[in-house]
Amino acid sequence: MSSPSGTVTIKLKRGSWEIEITCSPDKVQQAVESVIAGMASKEEAPIAGTDERAQDPGEKRYETCRGLLQTMWRGGWFSAPRTLSEVHDEMARRGYHYDRTAVAHALVDLVREGTLFRDGAMRNYRYIQKFPMKASDSSEQRIDSS
Repeated sequence: MSSPSGTVTIKLKRGSWEIEITCSPDKVQQAVESVIAGMASKEEAPIAGTDERAQDPGEKRYETCRGLLQTMWRGGWFSAPRTLSEVHDEMARRGYHYDRTAVAHALVDLVREGTLFRDGAMRNYRYIQKFPMKASDSSEQRIDSS
């Protein structure tokens, strides 16, 4: 769908999401990829270790990409520096197959909020716990540096 002002309007529908993107023709691919990656990071996946057959279908538990990363953080998995590839592979090993860009976006969100620290150069970052885990940190609590 092209509008007369030299912009393109695209409507995307994926699951319950419906999104309209308006951008210049040369930015269409980048805009669509960004939106799809953002949508993928918000998708829900079943929590590993739950037997869905034994549960009532209305009682399924799900884990977001970010929620899984926080679970890994609480478990101390980020106590050693980890690359995006290592994080993505560990999530796949646990049975979660998120898009690599969705994992990267969720990691950046955790860095911005202060849960993780990112070290290195672009395309070669390593993610590590900002503070060592203590016994009292096993809940949702986070240590703030302020």
